[in-house]
Amino acid sequence: MIDTSEKNFEATIEASLLNSGYQRRSSKDYERSLCLIPEDVLNFIQTSQPQEWQKFQTQYGDDANTQLLKQLAEVIKNRGTLEVLRKGIKANSCRFQLAYFQPPSSLNPETQKLYQTNCFSVLRQLYYSQKNPLNSIDIVLFLNGLPIFTAELKNPFTGQNVQQAIKQYQEDRDPREPLLKFGLCLSHFAVDSDLVYVTTHLQGHETRFLPFNPGKTGVAANPDPTKFRSAYLWEQIWRQDSFLDLIQNFITLEEEKDDKDRKTGVKSLIFPRYHQLDAVRRLLADAKAEGTGKSYLIQHSAGSGKSNSIAWLAHGLVSLHDDHNTRVFDSIIVITDRRILDQQLQATIRQFEKTSGVVENIDKTSRQLKEALESGKNIIVTTLQKFSVIVDQIQSLSGQRFAVIIDEAHSSQTGESTKKLKSVLTATSLEAAAAEEGGEEEDLEDGIVSDTKKRGKIANLSYFAFTATPKPKTLEVFGTRQPDGSFAPFSLYSMAQAIEEGFILDVLENYTTYKTYFNLLKTIEDDPHYDRARTASLLRHFVDLHEHTIKQKVAIIVEHFHEQVAHQVQGKAKAMIITRSRLHAVRYKLALDRYLKEKDYPYQSLVAFTGTVRDGEDFTETNMNSASSGSHIPDKATADTFQQAPYRFLVVANKFQTGFDQPLLGAMYIDKKLAGVNAVQTLSRLNRIHSHKTGTLVLDFANEADEIEAAFKDYYDCTILTEATDPNRLYKIQAQLDDYHFYQDSDIDSFAQIFFHPQGTQAKLHGSLDPVLDRYLEASEEEKVGFRGKLQEFIRLYGFVSQLLSIPAADLEKFYEFSRHLICKLPTSPEALPLPIQQSIELNSYRIQETHRGKIELKRSVPESTRVYSPGTGQPPTKKIEPLSKIIEEINRRFGTDFSEDERVFIEHLETKLDDSAPLKASLKINTPENVKLAFDILASDIMQDMVEINFSFYKKFTDDLEFKALLLGFLFNRFLQRSNTSEAKTDSV
Repeated sequence: MIDTSEKNFEATIEASLLNSGYQRRSSKDYERSLCLIPEDVLNFIQTSQPQEWQKFQTQYGDDANTQLLKQLAEVIKNRGTLEVLRKGIKANSCRFQLAYFQPPSSLNPETQKLYQTNCFSVLRQLYYSQKNPLNSIDIVLFLNGLPIFTAELKNPFTGQNVQQAIKQYQEDRDPREPLLKFGLCLSHFAVDSDLVYVTTHLQGHETRFLPFNPGKTGVAANPDPTKFRSAYLWEQIWRQDSFLDLIQNFITLEEEKDDKDRKTGVKSLIFPRYHQLDAVRRLLADAKAEGTGKSYLIQHSAGSGKSNSIAWLAHGLVSLHDDHNTRVFDSIIVITDRRILDQQLQATIRQFEKTSGVVENIDKTSRQLKEALESGKNIIVTTLQKFSVIVDQIQSLSGQRFAVIIDEAHSSQTGESTKKLKSVLTATSLEAAAAEEGGEEEDLEDGIVSDTKKRGKIANLSYFAFTATPKPKTLEVFGTRQPDGSFAPFSLYSMAQAIEEGFILDVLENYTTYKTYFNLLKTIEDDPHYDRARTASLLRHFVDLHEHTIKQKVAIIVEHFHEQVAHQVQGKAKAMIITRSRLHAVRYKLALDRYLKEKDYPYQSLVAFTGTVRDGEDFTETNMNSASSGSHIPDKATADTFQQAPYRFLVVANKFQTGFDQPLLGAMYIDKKLAGVNAVQTLSRLNRIHSHKTGTLVLDFANEADEIEAAFKDYYDCTILTEATDPNRLYKIQAQLDDYHFYQDSDIDSFAQIFFHPQGTQAKLHGSLDPVLDRYLEASEEEKVGFRGKLQEFIRLYGFVSQLLSIPAADLEKFYEFSRHLICKLPTSPEALPLPIQQSIELNSYRIQETHRGKIELKRSVPESTRVYSPGTGQPPTKKIEPLSKIIEEINRRFGTDFSEDERVFIEHLETKLDDSAPLKASLKINTPENVKLAFDILASDIMQDMVEINFSFYKKFTDDLEFKALLLGFLFNRFLQRSNTSEAKTDSV
């Protein structure tokens, strides 16, 4: 019969460790008062450092053993085991190492020999307690006599699992016991046959264990069915070389800082999560085997600890040597826009290295960057904006080898991008607001992908790109090509696994969507004709920017926050409001502050947007925040200010939607169309965990639940690109451009001779393009739009595809430069409406209705492949000219109501009041029935408001049952028209 006891599980682990080189120890070998195995400590020191031991023994004689163990225990108590293992101890002018780590190369046989002197021990059922002699821990692992890891084991066959192991640590293991005090043992593991959890700090019931599993639909993945699923722990992680690697290169001591960047004295040990350890080790192994010239994409979910992963990888790459004992990389360049990452790199690597100055921060000039690269600085930290300069410099330093680590290449908190935003928006410019919202902002990831070629694969450069949400083109440039031609990340830690393991929150758990319904009333008698699609967009923006609209939404937001959110996270919860444009942000901020003041709510707000918005007066982020707070708040201080207790709302427009980490964010209010990666990055601002944060809430006024589900689906498990972009598309587009006959081969050659000549001048360059411009100007409007669109498509596609060409194509390069300069000379013809639409319409009615509440369910499955990257079609827009009244009718149909019949009451009273309305009768004489109906509905609703006390039940039915309301209003209006026509006929006959 098979032994399914916990003891057998324990014995299996011990046997595996003994077979791999561990020594067996028992409780009698352990000294409780010292928290050491004395014999192992002394044997290690005497064997590995005989001269120092002789020197020490000369001073203490027969008491040397006791004195050394006593002093060692005291140093560990004061400084912690991690520092002692890394730096050793000093005792009476003698210096002793307590561990020897793997040297980066095999050039020094002596260091290799010392490495082999390390002694690893496993001790089952360690009776550790000085208070209760019967308390024991299932397994404790020792290095050279020092306790490093403890483990409590549970076997599900006995009715217990990893949760009972966690509970045992929380309830039955007193953290005041010497062995269990913070800093003595480096980690404590809760283990069953399937799962592993780990903590570095026992704090009774407050102890927080984190999962340490490879992850596969919620359980650890082990391809060998003959082994426990958790066997990777003792077979891989606790293996001797891995054990020492963790201590030498991964386990990190951090000291917390307050809001003003001051140390608080609170320390914590960071043990790498499984995906971090696996990713860094596999990256280092592959780079060692393959050398430079490769690209790696690391798709790790938000909240996965990318900062630590980058720090560990950078440190590992610095000391990486190949099999010939040659350093693989001369310099490691970390590209980031997060200042905190530079500080973290400095602090982390300072623990690993005995020399200072390993990390060089480049925050000034390109000359400073050039000097750092040329001098071979070990780790160089610089900004995303300097990426192209870095690649140029690396190409010129062909004798050196570089690793470039890219940290989440997005626009971060600054709102900056490669696309220039207008610095001023005028309040009446609906087109400007629509353009700002509608244009897909090209972030720095796009710029980095476009620059990565420079031009083609660079033999002395390897890329390590970290991102939670890779775009298709990012996958193609940095991803790993699969046998079937698809592209996949080298390392994946999915959003699904991060949510399952509790590292981030599920932002779709509580998601409420709203749909807006409104009617517009034309206020002019004329019925001009405009482009249907363009005008519909502007009309929508007119409604969204209307004072009444924003006021209604602000009321919903504030009341929801006050009732549902403000009390969360111990009363510290904050909210973010996502707006469509900078003009929207300005108006939201003003309306929000007015409402908070009217209601006397104890909340303050901040706003974040770039540049200046002109809406009657000039508004900037700085002057709006400073005015509402009463103190000067520069835009660079917005994020820090938002951490302060009074500030509960942050209104944003294209800022803080990526790269912003604020665990107190508990709610998000969205009034902006979101799609794809932008939706995921924006909503992910909410997913950061906090010890008192139990969930998140989202109210969305602009998107449907299925749209958000579609956006998250691509990034929930894994992102894969099915096939590469075909470089031959460039030639196809070029042929289509040739067919317009605006240029000839001689024009391209003439331009190239000037552009690529050292003595070429700008004047000559313009002159070479002028004949082409003249032909363009003589063409029809349709040809101009088509040519310009195709030219833009070629330029965008070339910037991407050129990276994939193993041999640079001179003819394409020449045509690319020709196109890039020509498009700057082509005049644009913005479609300005001849009559400002907003002067011809009024907001007749507006209503917001909830359409979805609850969780947006995402299922784990084989990921769907993403589309092949397509920069754009360049097709001219099609126009459909219709009267303005028809456009308004279409808007009202699309966003209006559709009701069925219910009861009819109270007709006569209503009709009497409607018949007495002089404005309504006047409107009937000068407007179409459709427009009169709009005014009629408003008046009928107002009258119903006045009748609330006369018949409350009818009023409630009228306001609550929208189907009934619409049907009743239609019925009343038809009767009103009949009466009016009859009355007019009688008047004419008289």
